[in-house]
Formats: sequence, structure tokens, C-alpha cells
Amino acid sequence: MSIQIVNEDNEKLSDTGEYIAVRTCKDPFDSTMTLATIERVVEKTVVKKPTDSAWHVKTLVNEKPMSPDAALGFATRYAERKHIPVIYTASDS
Repeated sequence: MSIQIVNEDNEKLSDTGEYIAVRTCKDPFDSTMTLATIERVVEKTVVKKPTDSAWHVKTLVNEKPMSPDAALGFATRYAERKHIPVIYTASDS
């Protein structure tokens, strides 16, 4: 399966209804460390109103010390296993 990796700042969010979001930032207490948050985002139809939808976010990794490359590698492997076509990345420098 081909996974599309997109910079979140440059593109609109996925129309597929499901994607992985990878965000990295510097640790506020240690400038040499990078923290990563990885989330799976799924759009689901609301049962009471089929024309409405809701976004469900499942946090896979929350502010864990991890390099941007390691975070993207984790997200890519997860996306391949779960058949999720898009990964959005963002970095706060």
C-alpha cells in the first residue's frame, strides 16, 4: 500500500475520512530533546443524523521523546498495517 506523507501546513486535510497526524516539538525543559505526538483521526457518521459526521481522535503516542524520523517511521508502519492512506506531519521548531 502506498502511503502519502504531507506537510500539514501546506495541504488541506484528507478527504478520505481517515489519516494519521504526526506532530513534533522541542521539549520546553530540554532544548536538545524532541517530543512526538501521533494521532489516528477517523471521520464517522453520526447515527441519529446520517448527513452529519464527527471526528474521532485516538492518541497513539503523546509527547514521547522521539526524533522526527522515528515518529514518522512509527506512523508509517502503523498506517501500512491499518491501511490508512495519508500521514500529515507538522513540526514546531
